[in-house]
Amino acid sequence: MAKGRTVIDEARCKGCKLCVSVCPQEILAISSRLNEKGYLVAEVVDADGCTGCGMCAIICPDVCFTVYRQVPVRAR
Repeated sequence: MAKGRTVIDEARCKGCKLCVSVCPQEILAISSRLNEKGYLVAEVVDADGCTGCGMCAIICPDVCFTVYRQVPVRAR
């Protein structure tokens, strides 16, 4: 299975929860932390569960996500 890493730009996040609703691995949640604009921000709650699918980045209206994906190399 592919592994991924998701980075969230908390300064841009408005806590709309769209990313939480589309994450197939359910690794995202809304935190109790406020950003400098006063919004509760999204956070990664299970980094090891990320597959790098990019659904969060696709749906985010504020372009808060950078998703990195590492596909395992098969032995020859």
